[in-house]
Amino acid sequence: MNVRGQRSRQTETAPKYDLLLIIAVAALLIVGLMRVYSATAFWGVNHHPHDTQPTYYFFHQLLWTGLGLMALIVAARIRYHTWRKFSIPIMAGALILLGAVLFTGDEQFGSRRWAIGGGSVQPSELVKLAVIIYIADWLSSKGERIHRVTYGLIPFSVLLGFVTGLILLQPDISTAVLIAVTALAMFFIAGGDLWQILVTSVLGSVPLALLISRSDYAMQRIVSFAYPLDDPYGESYQTIQSLIALASGGVTGMGLGASRQKFGYLPAAHTDHIFAVLGEELGLIGCLVVIALFAFLAYRGFRVAMNAPDLFGAVLAAGVTFNLIFQALINIAVVTATVPITGIPLPFISYGGSSLVVSLASIGLLLSVSRGIAPDEVADRQEEMANREAHDLGRGDRRSRVSRPGRRRLADNRY
Repeated sequence: MNVRGQRSRQTETAPKYDLLLIIAVAALLIVGLMRVYSATAFWGVNHHPHDTQPTYYFFHQLLWTGLGLMALIVAARIRYHTWRKFSIPIMAGALILLGAVLFTGDEQFGSRRWAIGGGSVQPSELVKLAVIIYIADWLSSKGERIHRVTYGLIPFSVLLGFVTGLILLQPDISTAVLIAVTALAMFFIAGGDLWQILVTSVLGSVPLALLISRSDYAMQRIVSFAYPLDDPYGESYQTIQSLIALASGGVTGMGLGASRQKFGYLPAAHTDHIFAVLGEELGLIGCLVVIALFAFLAYRGFRVAMNAPDLFGAVLAAGVTFNLIFQALINIAVVTATVPITGIPLPFISYGGSSLVVSLASIGLLLSVSRGIAPDEVADRQEEMANREAHDLGRGDRRSRVSRPGRRRLADNRY
């Protein structure tokens, strides 16, 4: 009887990962490896930069996938509250990296990066995750005081402005905008007022517009987006070739490996414009399948946030989900000529080491939140929630914008 009871308790408290989320990410990884192989292995000797190794990019992507899966496993097995304890050192390290790349990075595609092993590593990819962890900790520690301008909005704006400012100095406008939008979404989820979001957005858009207007590189991209037919063989070349690839695929596509645009017509066919190659080879059906996978990932991610046992877990899970989905939306919008060209990769699918590893590590954080908290933390969480509920009396709807079923589960001691 005692043995059975012990096994029952062990089963009851065993980690329960979000299996459906894992399946969705695995499907995206498989699609990504197939796309990278298709976009690079058939380039040919005259076009391939590594003509003696036609599968060079595929094997490197496979290597990065393995490293990313290791990062996912480690992040999933570590209790997500552990990251809260180290949020300040993590953020400090990210800021040091951003400062160092300004002096030691090589300028590629209009922004500074670190060239390592013949490729490029962007510290801004690591900063995306570091900012999410730190802001989740910062916002969850404020509670209802987040509504105070001098205690919530102003410090938040200064922090966000400092981080995005370092990224804009590279310059990497698209990544800075992505981080800012993700942080604002987290601020809203944590209970920030809508007028605070609007004020911060307006104040932030003014220096951004000024920076873009003084950047020839950024202005060329905006002009080519607005008037793509004025320079079809110059600045608008990528946009036009991307649309040709999508149109060539039709509904069912031309078949695996049958893309023609990747043979020197479509720049960055294996990175920024890999979705165009996917559309050419798999057609509208293939594009919709990938979009559906990202939509399902968003559903599972926000579900994890809604069922998180505390505010830190909810904001952390929401931030990770927002970051990944915003990246996917921006990349697809670029390929379909909905927004100007940016350097944002398609998560899990585009070729690139730092982006893939960070994306998989982010999924590991989601899985960690989905596990809940350990039984020995239940009492502390109950006391914290009781104090917060007492503080919330008379506050109406001025609270975090996530449902709190975790409170009921904590009360039942079911973790």
